[in-house]
Amino acid sequence: MRNQRNDSWSRREFLTTAALAGTGALLGLRPDVTAAEPPPETTRIRLLQRPSICLAPEYVAEDFLRSEGFTDVQYIKKAGTKETQPALASGEANITLHFAPLNILRIEAGDPIVILAGGHTGCFELFGTDRVRAIRDLKGKTVAILELGASQHVFIASMAAYVGLDPRKDINWLTQLPAESMRLLGQGKIDAFLGFPPQPQELRAKKVGHVVVNSMMDKPWSQYSCCMVTANREFVKKHPVAIKRAVRAILKAADVCAREPERVARFLVDKGYTQNYDYALQTMKEMPMAYGVWREYDPEDTVRFYALRLQEAGMIKSSPQKIIAQGTDWRFLKELKKELKG
Repeated sequence: MRNQRNDSWSRREFLTTAALAGTGALLGLRPDVTAAEPPPETTRIRLLQRPSICLAPEYVAEDFLRSEGFTDVQYIKKAGTKETQPALASGEANITLHFAPLNILRIEAGDPIVILAGGHTGCFELFGTDRVRAIRDLKGKTVAILELGASQHVFIASMAAYVGLDPRKDINWLTQLPAESMRLLGQGKIDAFLGFPPQPQELRAKKVGHVVVNSMMDKPWSQYSCCMVTANREFVKKHPVAIKRAVRAILKAADVCAREPERVARFLVDKGYTQNYDYALQTMKEMPMAYGVWREYDPEDTVRFYALRLQEAGMIKSSPQKIIAQGTDWRFLKELKKELKG
């Protein structure tokens, strides 16, 4: 048995890293910045917890949030898209990392949410059988997804539309739980499945299918944010100091994820966010550059890009300009980019 005292990321070790980040040793933040700000208007902050471990910055942010003045940090557990989106729109959750295209769909639908910053680039991987070697090969094929309107469906539809397919007519969608979808892929009973960590790591380890698209590495998908920092609009309006502090905590946590993959992987397992340390470590080691792009990528480009893809897929009618005007607020990010100099 491994020595848990030596291997686990203890709260003391985590706070040491957080303290270093807060004083600028890791992130270049001037130590007087936070102290000069007024305290948050509320000391309670509610985030979302979902199965994908690519959302690690949201979980690692817990101690950063406490250092920002939040004494009551809550993680609301949700299973899928149909639960996540209403939670943020209703105010049950205040802020979260959320898939950019789903944000756009909900903004057009009138949900009171606002995108505040980029989070990380793609973590999705599309796996296929020998019958699928490229996205165009999905025509007439069976693709397993969790549910229509979920992240997998929306992302595959976006990719299909980008190469000239009509996802409404050209793809046979099969709704299944991910574990069953992976089993069917291994048996060759479906043609493709899109997974998010730790699912791709498990499929590769078991040598099931092959990677058709890796959204973290393959252009154009790798050139845009995947998940973005998104908040309830009313919470942003009423608590601007709190929201800036919360965004800062998540972005600082993203930098820790990029620089401390072993400790973050152990943290995710010890806190119960995932079970398999090896898959968690592989995910963290594959994503350092993904977690650092919030400084470099223009989040507005991501919204514009995916809004166009969703138009092509017949999923929205609004122009990118309307989505940007209606559902984004970059003022906090602009301030934080100056403060959190890498």
